[in-house]
Amino acid sequence: MMTHPIEMLKPHRKITGISAILLPFHADGTLDYAGFCAHVARTAAAGIMPAVNMDTGYGNLLDEPTRCEILKLTRDTLGQAAFAAGAFVGDTPGAAWNAAAYQRQIEFIQQFGGIPVIFQSYGLTQQTPDKIIAAYTELGRYCPQFIAFELGTMFAPFGKIYDLDVYQGLLSIPQCIGAKHSSLSRVLEWERLRLRDAHRPDFKVFTGNDLAIDMVMYGSDYLLGLSTFAPDLFAKRDAFWETGDARFYELNDVLQYLGFFAFRAPVPAYKHSAAQFLKLRGWVGYDGTHPKSPTRPESDIAILAEMLERLQQWRDA
Repeated sequence: MMTHPIEMLKPHRKITGISAILLPFHADGTLDYAGFCAHVARTAAAGIMPAVNMDTGYGNLLDEPTRCEILKLTRDTLGQAAFAAGAFVGDTPGAAWNAAAYQRQIEFIQQFGGIPVIFQSYGLTQQTPDKIIAAYTELGRYCPQFIAFELGTMFAPFGKIYDLDVYQGLLSIPQCIGAKHSSLSRVLEWERLRLRDAHRPDFKVFTGNDLAIDMVMYGSDYLLGLSTFAPDLFAKRDAFWETGDARFYELNDVLQYLGFFAFRAPVPAYKHSAAQFLKLRGWVGYDGTHPKSPTRPESDIAILAEMLERLQQWRDA
């Protein structure tokens, strides 16, 4: 077992944050585009890059016209500011690698100036290791930069956490500027950080571990769903780390408390927790979720309200 990598701590580092934006709904089941755009703008204003059509935005549950509308609204909201977007290809177990479908999704995202985040699929992850690397290499021919994505099966059945040989293969692809790692394992992420530091220091290991958001202390950046609850406070926490302010630890602890609660089983129900929390903040008008996404009990609202009260002290810190 790997010992605690205290030698990997990287104080005073500027953290790159990307936040997976929640797609809110109205009470009648229609999409709250105004609330979505406001949250995209709010996130960018905090200094965190928005990521749309991710799992937090139900990207795998939306039809193609809706995903395209989300991309258009994001570009209209941000002007020239950068954003990322999920490139999702739905398939079934045993499906073949569908490069053409990924190319189509990448083209949609690039049409609006976004950075593609390559969601896994059965056709991608069920290949042999050498073919997985070849598939990502092929995607690099379609775009100047993209973000890969390792997704544990607790999040999606088509996900896969690659072995380190495949991960090193990702490091060798110039167009792959980083990879989101969602295994919820510190040890696996530390291994990737060591590999990155040794072979390609400019590569971003974007933690997707909402149960260990302090991975930024060791050199991870982040692409999180939890940060959509409070992009303003994540940005404040990140600034504390860069300046060496000890308040980083206290604020991180409260944000992690929120993460443990929101990301309990069933994990995908965190999106309903996010809607409940954003409504408590007055940022959305309705706290429902996508009809195909699991829900949380109404009793959670009182607990989330208590967490919000704990976080209020940091808003003006």
